[in-house]
Amino acid sequence: MGKGRPNILTIAGFDPSGGAGLLADTKTFEAHKTLGMAVCSALTVQNDEQFTKTNWVSLEDIKEQLDILHERFTFKVVKIGLVESFDALQQIIAYLKEQNPRVKIVCDPVLKASAGFVFHSEVERETLEAVLSELFLLTPNWEEVQQLSGQEDAKAGAKYLSQFCHVYLKGGHNTEHPGKDFLLHKDQKEHALNPKQTNVEGKHGSGCVFSSALAAHIALEYPLLKACVRAKDYVTKFLASNDSKLGYHRV
Repeated sequence: MGKGRPNILTIAGFDPSGGAGLLADTKTFEAHKTLGMAVCSALTVQNDEQFTKTNWVSLEDIKEQLDILHERFTFKVVKIGLVESFDALQQIIAYLKEQNPRVKIVCDPVLKASAGFVFHSEVERETLEAVLSELFLLTPNWEEVQQLSGQEDAKAGAKYLSQFCHVYLKGGHNTEHPGKDFLLHKDQKEHALNPKQTNVEGKHGSGCVFSSALAAHIALEYPLLKACVRAKDYVTKFLASNDSKLGYHRV
């Protein structure tokens, strides 16, 4: 039953290369001494450089995976990555909250694969705000914030989104200050997190790794800001671990 380690769940896509999606999430969970479990939301055809196809897992099959896990385990924190649509995301969140109304959901809004494959385009404002209101934390990158908020200024877009949940704006695409991130609390407090290292190689799945590291620290009951700082340190080491597209996880 994983006594001594908090249970944590990811709902994400399966990436055969292991660099992104549920394999990357569970590697990260293990590295943080949490007991990671996974529900598959999509079967993708990809490697560390090329993405060609997504085969979506039905909402019914996702719920069946959740049901059998919930027979044995309770999750205080769930990380959600790639799902078929915002409507599906809304239904998955509602299903999780039926099982545990206090569950903290960390959502990494995967709108585009690093290989350039686009998953979702337009999102209705009403649906977006309803989904965000049920989340604990959203972890978009610069481009995802622009797409979700409809604002060219990513920082302003993140501030708009943070009316509904905490937002961690990842700065990998920050053109003015690469690697500079921002944590925007729901109560409108704000923190800037500067990179400690800039000579790092880009990695396939780094966004998945960061959000799952952050979810793990939340499951370990770190305060939100400290969890963000530690997750950023972890992903920095991951990025600097080698010069290939697939990073190493430090256990």
